[in-house]
Amino acid sequence: MFIWTSLAHMVLPLGEIGIREMKNEQTIIDALQTNLGDDRGLYVFPGLGLGSNPSREAKHEAMQKMTDKLANSPSGMLIYHSRRPFNLGSSLGTEAATEIIEAILVVFLLAQTRTTTFTGRVSFVTVAGILAAIATNIPYWNWYGFPKRYTVAYMFTQVVGFFVVGIVSALILRKSTPDEVQA
Repeated sequence: MFIWTSLAHMVLPLGEIGIREMKNEQTIIDALQTNLGDDRGLYVFPGLGLGSNPSREAKHEAMQKMTDKLANSPSGMLIYHSRRPFNLGSSLGTEAATEIIEAILVVFLLAQTRTTTFTGRVSFVTVAGILAAIATNIPYWNWYGFPKRYTVAYMFTQVVGFFVVGIVSALILRKSTPDEVQA
C-alpha cells in the first residue's frame, strides 16, 4: 500500500489533483499572521459568529443565517500554523506506519471470514478500502466543500492501495483455510 501511495503522489499526478496555490500568497500570509499570530488551528469560514458558550437559540439562529452566508460570500477551511518545521523522513515514516497498520487490520478482518477464494479475498479487502475511502472523503466533500477532483483522486488512491493489499494477502493466505488461519 505504501509503495502504491508513494507512486500515486510522487510519480502520478493523483496527489496534486484539485489542489491549487493562492494568488498573492504573501498578502494572504501577512493578513493571517496579523489576525491569527501564533493561534494555530483548523478554521472554517464564514463562521457562525458566536462567542463562547452560545445559547441554543443563538446557535439555531446562526445556523439559519449560515445558508445565506455560504451563498453570498467565500467559504473554506484553513489549517493554520504560524511556523511548522517539516521533516520529510518523519512524515514518510508516519505515513508508512499508518498504511502498515491499515493493512494489518484489514488482513486481520479477512482472516476472521470464511472467504477462501482468491477473488473473494481480494474483493473483501477492496470493499474495505472503498468503505475507508467513503468514510472520510465524502463527508469532507459534502460538508467542507473539498474539490470533487481531489475527492475522487484520493478515493481512487485509497481503493487501489487496498486492492493491492487484497492481492498480496490473497496470495499469502491462498493455501490456508479459515480453521488454519485461526489456529
